Amino acid sequence: MQTKYVDIQSISDLHTLYGWAKPKHPLVSLIDLTEINRSNIEKNAFYRMGFYSILFKKFSGVVKYGMSYYDFTEGTLMFTEPNQVISLSPDLQVEEGWGLIFHPDLLNNSPLGNKINSYSFFHYDANEALHISEDEKLILKDGIEKIRKEYVQNIDKHTQTLIQNNIELLLNYCDRFYDRQFITRSKVSNDIVQQFDRMLKDYFNNETLIDLGLPDVKYFSSALNLSSNYLSDLLKRYTGKSTQEHIHLQLTDKAKTLLWGSDKSISEIAFELGFEYPSHFTKIFKTKTGKSPTEYRHLN
Repeated sequence: MQTKYVDIQSISDLHTLYGWAKPKHPLVSLIDLTEINRSNIEKNAFYRMGFYSILFKKFSGVVKYGMSYYDFTEGTLMFTEPNQVISLSPDLQVEEGWGLIFHPDLLNNSPLGNKINSYSFFHYDANEALHISEDEKLILKDGIEKIRKEYVQNIDKHTQTLIQNNIELLLNYCDRFYDRQFITRSKVSNDIVQQFDRMLKDYFNNETLIDLGLPDVKYFSSALNLSSNYLSDLLKRYTGKSTQEHIHLQLTDKAKTLLWGSDKSISEIAFELGFEYPSHFTKIFKTKTGKSPTEYRHLN
């Protein structure tokens, strides 16, 4: 059966899909997920949303987080970005929930527009959702109510700036809550860090990387069943270095061994390490050590 994609490009389109009245503001809306009319949702279709969304859902039972299952009955927060493809279930029953949706045009020529891509949780997978406590839920509820009050009242010259500021404040709180989650779920996080470290060392312990090539971030994130952004954020919080930095550091360590322990040329070593172009190897090595491979070899 051919996959069907449905484009929902505006806030108004989403209101129509859910059987609601016209939105109070064309670029932002707060929706109650318990009052959705799901009769228009196609069961086997995928929907492309043209806006950002922050979705809070509360349900009973267990959900999968990383490689394990945990009981998260207090609430789950998920994030989507424009043009992300999602599947909407016509049978889904939400005990409690809300969604803040806002169009990219709302952020035009604003500080938040320049900053929005730095909130990496918009690029996390569904199983990397933010699980919030009751106190955190109240903080978020206060934030979304301020946004709602701004767009339902008469719009003036301050409205858009105040909405932008309150969305940014909300996202900053979410950033803090994710930091908390990395800490409170420390066993899961530590296990992932250790798994990654073993995988990285095993990869570079190969005699040659000519056939394998250099690993990229996606290679490790896929092997760990995580999104690339989530893995890098987790490593950054626990080790101070991103996935790419870890890869380059391990690469540099192996390069040092080859430079001091063999008479192979720089080009041969670069090729053995999986580089197509020696200049690329030289650039990374010098960035990490402050010296070119040739200069480093002559130190010995």
